[in-house]
Amino acid sequence: MKLGAAARVMGDGRQDRRENQRSNVSGGLPPKYWVWQRKNNQRTWPATTGRLEAPSSQQSKLLSSTTNESTISSWEHPSVMSQNGYLEDADDASEIQEESPGEEAFDTVHSSTFDSGESIHFFVNVNLEVPPTQAAENESTGGCGLLHTSRKYLKLKNFKEEIRAHRDLDGFLARASIILNETATSLDDVLRAMVHRIAHDPNNFEPDCNLDLLMSMLFTDAGAPMEGKVHLLSDTIRGVTATARGVQYQQSWLCIISTSKSLQRRHVCISRLVRPQNWGENSCEVRFVILVLTPPKMKSTKTATEVGRTFATMFLDISFRQKLLKTRTEEEFKEALVLQRQLLTMVNQAPTVSLKSHSISSVSFQRPHKPLQPKDFLPVGKGIREDLARRIPVYSMDFTDGIIGKNKAVGKYITTTLFLYFACLLPTIAFGSLNDENTNGAIDVQKTVAGQSIGGLLYALFSGQPLVVLLTTAPLALYINVIRGICDDYDLDFNTFYAWTGLWNSFFLVLYALFNLSLIMSLFKRSTEEIIALFISITFVLDAVKGMVKIFQKYYYGNVGNQQIHYNFLKSLLGLGTSLNTSFHTTLNTSLLASPSELTTASSHSTESPHRDTAVLSLLIMLGTLWLGYTLYQFKKSPYLHPYMREILSDCALPISVLTFSLICSYGFQEIKMSKFRYNPRESLFKVAEMHSLTLGAIGSAMGLGFLLSMIFFIEQNLVAALANAPENRLAKGTAYHWDLLLVAIINAGLSMFGMPWIHAAYPHSPMHVRALALVEERVENGHIYETIMNVRETRLTTLGASILVGFSLLMLPFPLQWIPKPVLYGLFLYIALTSIDANQLFERLALLLKDQASYPPTHYIRRVPQRTIHYFTGLQVLQLLLLCVFGMSPLPYMKMIFPLIMIAMIPIRYKLLPRIIEAKYLDAMDAEH
Repeated sequence: MKLGAAARVMGDGRQDRRENQRSNVSGGLPPKYWVWQRKNNQRTWPATTGRLEAPSSQQSKLLSSTTNESTISSWEHPSVMSQNGYLEDADDASEIQEESPGEEAFDTVHSSTFDSGESIHFFVNVNLEVPPTQAAENESTGGCGLLHTSRKYLKLKNFKEEIRAHRDLDGFLARASIILNETATSLDDVLRAMVHRIAHDPNNFEPDCNLDLLMSMLFTDAGAPMEGKVHLLSDTIRGVTATARGVQYQQSWLCIISTSKSLQRRHVCISRLVRPQNWGENSCEVRFVILVLTPPKMKSTKTATEVGRTFATMFLDISFRQKLLKTRTEEEFKEALVLQRQLLTMVNQAPTVSLKSHSISSVSFQRPHKPLQPKDFLPVGKGIREDLARRIPVYSMDFTDGIIGKNKAVGKYITTTLFLYFACLLPTIAFGSLNDENTNGAIDVQKTVAGQSIGGLLYALFSGQPLVVLLTTAPLALYINVIRGICDDYDLDFNTFYAWTGLWNSFFLVLYALFNLSLIMSLFKRSTEEIIALFISITFVLDAVKGMVKIFQKYYYGNVGNQQIHYNFLKSLLGLGTSLNTSFHTTLNTSLLASPSELTTASSHSTESPHRDTAVLSLLIMLGTLWLGYTLYQFKKSPYLHPYMREILSDCALPISVLTFSLICSYGFQEIKMSKFRYNPRESLFKVAEMHSLTLGAIGSAMGLGFLLSMIFFIEQNLVAALANAPENRLAKGTAYHWDLLLVAIINAGLSMFGMPWIHAAYPHSPMHVRALALVEERVENGHIYETIMNVRETRLTTLGASILVGFSLLMLPFPLQWIPKPVLYGLFLYIALTSIDANQLFERLALLLKDQASYPPTHYIRRVPQRTIHYFTGLQVLQLLLLCVFGMSPLPYMKMIFPLIMIAMIPIRYKLLPRIIEAKYLDAMDAEH
């Protein structure tokens, strides 16, 4: 078969000189280079994109076939290449041949270029001519068919950041298969010599290698019926240049990739032809052939395409190809490859240059933050002023976005408000019950719900980042318990001492805000934040399990006399103390379940048989709540129902699961007894503490407790806000760390005066709130599905509505809120833990230890960091996680009080200790966003 017009064969090195001359065409814009990957999947049609022209007397039979093409793009001068391109798909259309006289007819695919915004689509005109003898054969066999072609751009290999680029070249150099001065003239003979070289190389022994099978896999006729066999390359990578005049192929090199089940390892062979060969359209002057063969099941960074991308990126450089033409031995050839790798690494380290229209801009590097200086914390109030200047201009938009305009999201706001209502109300009830027991009714469920409603309402109205959710948390309940113990020991008035502690806490928070200390939180890297986030998720699961164990102790075994032994054993094994702010479920275990002493007292009055039905039903209700909630949460990914209905069910997963199993437990099993939280109604919620009743010594003691308490507020408020403002969330209205910290100080000062529990930003509620308001897009890369947040509807209406609903819940105390059983809340804890680890990179890397390498996702750290280094880093993070667990889950209250200091100690661990173990560039890659 002959493709296009006859091509004239050039002498040694002339094709590269002609490419160099054409690359300097006038037009004002530098040429645009690609590596073009061509892939023919169905092997039935003798054509590339275009129209088959044959005598009118032929009879045709249509067969379907498919061709995929992918392109690696970059802007570069002849000897300099940029680092990245962008993915884009373009379908071929209107293939009509345009014959042009002169030398450019051999090299250039004449095409029309259409500019649509930032994307450039190329419609290529190609013609195939079939010799009369073959046309007659096709007439008898009826081997006509259709061919579909698609193209996409692939990024150039970044030799500075992608560790696999160096590994691919090192592997090739160690077992180099290089053929210099190949005399064969046909493509089949050249490839057969390369495959033979790979199969019989003692360094590349393949016991099951079949030469004929490998050759057939390189072409489209493998496995095709006799009447449909067409001898075309199946999968290739090509270099192309886009200029104002059209698309120009790099004619002097060709990269061919393929996979075969008979192979056990990856193989690369490079052949340099003695003379340029004409192998058809766009391959008129081929001088280098790169053959890449791999097994079909490989790690995502070791596939044939990835290996081919490495060598194709190197061969894009014209000067590099000219150097290879001058080499005489394999050693000189290898030295040229090593030198080109060094040049590419240096080019990728150069600063990126912004490009004008028609260009595909490259990904800019993230510059490291400048070290903090003492002058950064001055002048006083600078951060607050900048926060207000950033947020006040968009304040009105926080109320109108999604309500007024084209992109309305009223339904989304309603479902998110319901989610927040249940996510805030249930832990509020749990902590209210615990505080009621710890303070002998001084702080009860009513005050906790009222404080949550008032604080949340004020924060929703006046905060700089309204997507952050405030809650009372487990460490705060611990401090309340410590304060109660001090008051009992020294005969102090609890309400007054509590108020002074809260006022000192607010005083220190105001100082932190005025002196811009929130800048310190920029030292927390992504890896540190994810350690803390995974620690919180673990405490969710652990506390739910502990609560269910206590239920089985009480109801299933029924041996009250031995329960103290089991209780002490579990206390020493699991640690019944609360952990970070999200461990509110631990407190529920204490508040809603009778303590062993109470059980023992109760047993002295009556002897009851074990209620095993209660224990078994509790386990089923907990697992059922988890199953229904998580199933509905993932329902948006299912093919059932309308997309809008799937989104509603996913957003309402939490309230639906809680209400469903609360009704099942309360009405379906009325004869089975389930515990309820304690509720004591009070006459007045707003009684101001008597501040003058304490001595100066007691006020000084309150100052010490207030300082430690302010450390918890400072770290958790800023850390949760940073997770909500993460770059992957694409929030557009700006941050307000300093102003929000000042507002939290003011809110908690008021709550302290009225004896209501303190509140601060809560994890994972805040990031889950952001995700609930996000518009998410799914993309598939190498068989892995990724979700990318496109934008987030930044509004105050959801937190405002949820706070109002929490306030109205005061009217539903004690009923119907007491109908919600404890196992439903435990299922809620498991649901929150499971959904909070979705995007946790530490959890993903822990899962890699259990996965086959072929199933590794093509993430940025998989590409840039050696696999062994990834596992080392993960192990060091696990050690830091265990350190947090030791202090955060300790049964000793005072160890929990210094827990914030342990979190701060992770900063010098990351900056001083880890760089001594792992190279800094790998640490930065692991902490990068993409």
